Amino acid sequence: MKVSTEWLSDYISLDNVVTEELAEQITRSGIEIDSVEKRSPGVSQVVVGYVKSKEKHPDADKLNVCIIDAGLDEDLQIVCGAKNVDAGQKVPVALVGAKLPGGLEIKKAKLRGVASQGMICSAKELGLNEKFVPKEQQEGILVLPDNTEVGVPINGVLGLDDEVLDFDLTPNRSDCLSMLGAAYEVGAILGREVKIPEPEKKLIEVSEAASNHIAVHIEAPELCNHYAVRYFSNVKIAPSPQWMQNRLAAAGVRPINNIVDITNYVMMEYGQPLHAFDADQIAGGSIGVRRAEEGETLVTLDGQERKLEAGALLITDGENKPVGLAGVMGGLNSEVTGNTVNIILESAHFDGGSVRKTSRQLGLRSEASLRFEKEVDPNRVIPALNRAASLIAQYAGGTVHQGIVESVIKAPEDKKITLSLSKLNGYLGTDISMLEVKTIFTRLNFESSERQGEIEVLVPSRRGDITRDVDLIEEIARLYGYANIPTTSIEGPTTAGSYTREQFLRRSLRTLLTHGGWQEVISYSFTYEASVGLFPTLSAGSRAVKLAMPMSEDRSVLRTSTLPQLVDIAAYNRNRKQDNLSIFEIGSVFWTEEDKLTRQPRELPVLSFLLTGLREEKQWNIPAEKVDFFDLKGAIESVTEYLGLRNKITYAADRPEGFHPGRSASIYLQTGEEKIRIGVLGQMHPNLQRDKDLEDTYVAELLLTPLYQHAESNIEYNELPRFPSVERDIAVVVDSEVEAGALIQAIQATAGELLTGIQVFDVFTGSKLGDNKKSVAISMVYQHKDRTLTEEDITTVHERVLEVLEQTFAAELRK
Repeated sequence: MKVSTEWLSDYISLDNVVTEELAEQITRSGIEIDSVEKRSPGVSQVVVGYVKSKEKHPDADKLNVCIIDAGLDEDLQIVCGAKNVDAGQKVPVALVGAKLPGGLEIKKAKLRGVASQGMICSAKELGLNEKFVPKEQQEGILVLPDNTEVGVPINGVLGLDDEVLDFDLTPNRSDCLSMLGAAYEVGAILGREVKIPEPEKKLIEVSEAASNHIAVHIEAPELCNHYAVRYFSNVKIAPSPQWMQNRLAAAGVRPINNIVDITNYVMMEYGQPLHAFDADQIAGGSIGVRRAEEGETLVTLDGQERKLEAGALLITDGENKPVGLAGVMGGLNSEVTGNTVNIILESAHFDGGSVRKTSRQLGLRSEASLRFEKEVDPNRVIPALNRAASLIAQYAGGTVHQGIVESVIKAPEDKKITLSLSKLNGYLGTDISMLEVKTIFTRLNFESSERQGEIEVLVPSRRGDITRDVDLIEEIARLYGYANIPTTSIEGPTTAGSYTREQFLRRSLRTLLTHGGWQEVISYSFTYEASVGLFPTLSAGSRAVKLAMPMSEDRSVLRTSTLPQLVDIAAYNRNRKQDNLSIFEIGSVFWTEEDKLTRQPRELPVLSFLLTGLREEKQWNIPAEKVDFFDLKGAIESVTEYLGLRNKITYAADRPEGFHPGRSASIYLQTGEEKIRIGVLGQMHPNLQRDKDLEDTYVAELLLTPLYQHAESNIEYNELPRFPSVERDIAVVVDSEVEAGALIQAIQATAGELLTGIQVFDVFTGSKLGDNKKSVAISMVYQHKDRTLTEEDITTVHERVLEVLEQTFAAELRK
């Protein structure tokens, strides 16, 4: 918010105030001032001149010889090449010796043999930002209003002797998005009285009622609780007065015409956006407020056709046709133009969330939407409307019809907050007296009353950021002065910071895997829709969450699996001659069963792996070795063993979608009586590998939540065994469908604590064994922690193992 000190002085005395010092005081009180800008960029000896005559230059078709009355003893002769210069105009004249922006100094000169005693200036030559100059004056010389006094310095006429404070406001201080709000803030800091405009005293209404011309109705009360209009007839569209144009330019608003400028002026003054409709373009003499229906469109004032989403808040006419986007921008079909005679002026209180949503959906942001988004003062709807009415009557010759036509759904309620003096001083570590507190509230223009060590404060509606007593404490602190608050030691119990269990385990897994030679990758949570169906096993039944406003088609949905992105990373690397990859990612996936979200999707942490290329590069004495399924399985086993879950994890041959049908498995976690699938692993399906132009590639994905929940809390260490172990090997012939893992589980369950190690060391198939048969060779290690095992001990357990294998799997001991 740019705050002109010249404008600010209308409401508060700035006598003996240095602008730079004021900026420092405001910053110390909680609102940062980004800059102090002087509007005069080094203009001197430029005055208002009157063009008495204009004649063509005798030797140049594009030059004119002008006689100028600049308020001096003698008239000046100035040669000017501007096309729009003409007799009878009031113009800025740079006298001989004048200095202009850019270091230009005006001297006596001869142009094509004709003496020139100065220069008639354009807005650009005076250093004015053309963005804030009326369009018709952006080319050629700057023409001033007819009532401008001749001979006066141009700095005062154009407001160039003004200084502008740039308020860098945080979202909670929307009250300072207005000159009055800034005045209250500065008044509180300086301890000076704030004078508020009283437009009602200057407002003269004709006897004809506004309600004879316009009616108002609200069909969306939850989004608009107050809508008010005034009716004007016989307005004359013309440029606004120069002082108003100066103030708007200082605030960063381009002047357009008197009606539009007045609505913008009052918006900047009160913080209440207004909008003027051409009354003759409002069909049916009625204005309504309703939600948009699907497929409706509106051409806004910027000439763009906007396709409206269902639910956007609209202003409509008597035929229910849209004439404006509530709180954002008016419609071109009701624009105030040079032919406008009758006006309907709107002032309303729209829901900030609705305005924000519409503005974001359409990519359309305006000064009005900026204020509504942050919630405007509900008590300024009528004062702002009356202020604009008095200005329209004064500067547009408009006839103000009697009364305000309005619809009020809910009047704003008073907000009272009680603060105890003990709590205030306890929070700040101060010893502020009740008198000092009441003085600060008086400076803030807050009504307050004292009662038994407490003070009750009536918070004005302009300060929507104050809702609790701690907010009042903050107000007192910043005006009391942060520098005046003593430094005290921190008191109370302290808690050492630490990681949560999940954070600790996640970091531990990263360390484990990176030390094991794996590289971590981090990919977007957003992905393309086609990737959702590549590896759907774990997320079966879930639907992709579509983004309302995706950054691109490749980032249009939330991922349900991280594997597609790892595959894309592998393809990217392979295209750049990086064929050997062992990468992992710990990230989140998002699952929902809803086509259209009504609740938050589930966000689940997962651990994913991708392995491809060579395990060992070719050396002079070592052949190259490709990675395989068991390299990936080994990585998963290292993770589960680290978490103390290796004995609770089982693998089952499976055919998950997206995986090789003969080289893949599901991973299960045994939790008590229940066995849950927590992941999948295996080689990618050959078709998918071919589509991605990859060699044999192995991937896995694990759900981390069950692993976090069942991981061993503490690491336990056992002393090294003191007694010898005994190793026994067996080879059993079983059906080829029997899994080696099932054999191992049966052996472990039967042998119990005596079995300290088990490993499959050979699998053999052949015609000698018979059809659909295989031989599985298993090595078993027996050991007791307290004594040496006898032959009888080992034989008893070993025979029981063989018996169970025979009964359970029809296994035959291979001779």
